[in-house]
Amino acid sequence: MRQAPGCWLLSGLLLLLALCGANGALPSLADQVIWAVNCGGEAHTDTHGIHYMKDPLEGKLGKASDYGMRLPILRSSPEDQILYQTERYNEDSFSYEVPIREEGDYVVVLKFAEVYFAQSQQKVFDVKLNSHFVVKDLDIFDKVGHSTAHDEIVPFSIVKGKLSVNGEVSTFNGKLTVEFVKGYYDNPKVCGLYVMKGTLEDVPKLQPHPGLEKKEEEEEEEEYEEGGEGKKTPAAKHRVQSGPRTPNPYAADNSSLMFPILVSFGVFIPTLFCLCRL
Repeated sequence: MRQAPGCWLLSGLLLLLALCGANGALPSLADQVIWAVNCGGEAHTDTHGIHYMKDPLEGKLGKASDYGMRLPILRSSPEDQILYQTERYNEDSFSYEVPIREEGDYVVVLKFAEVYFAQSQQKVFDVKLNSHFVVKDLDIFDKVGHSTAHDEIVPFSIVKGKLSVNGEVSTFNGKLTVEFVKGYYDNPKVCGLYVMKGTLEDVPKLQPHPGLEKKEEEEEEEEYEEGGEGKKTPAAKHRVQSGPRTPNPYAADNSSLMFPILVSFGVFIPTLFCLCRL
């Protein structure tokens, strides 16, 4: 029985798709991820198909918290809010070890949400990959506010036994240590993380947040100030320091100016008294 031309065309298309799948079709995002953990929580498969394992540090290091379970997390889909509602923290620095066997380009995605503190400068810490600082003075609330998802995305590469990140190079021994370094303000923490083979363009973005977009636009406008004839010139940027914002204790103190006057009065009065007695 002869098949209609349409059937031959459909069969050929299916065969072509099968060959493409077997010969180098682009892997899915889930296939690119080599390691993922839901910190402080149970195993979870997200809307992208990424499977997060149960926290391997449970009962070994630090403390797990599900305090964020009572809060909705902005910028995250309802199905994946669990990745930001649980966390692991420690009173000292702590880390996860990720085995990596193949060379190439990688990205580590670190997931955070501030669900406890309601102002900045309450929790500030650093993140290191092996010996390299990749995130400095992370203040989650200052970045995005309360109960809002925030991802720190760090690309790196492994070539010929060397780890390269942020322009720095070190020897790589087969394990990537993701360390959360205690700072001066409270304890370091993380809600979730994954390591994938690929580049920044492969990482899915969080949902937009109108408030954050407006803040970013205002910050960009502040970088310029009106010059002569309506021209805009770059304005001096004010860097936000991670230390305590303490005013100069001597700014309003005039005691240094009064001291010579008080000394003069102290000398003059006894002298005048002695002269009067003469």
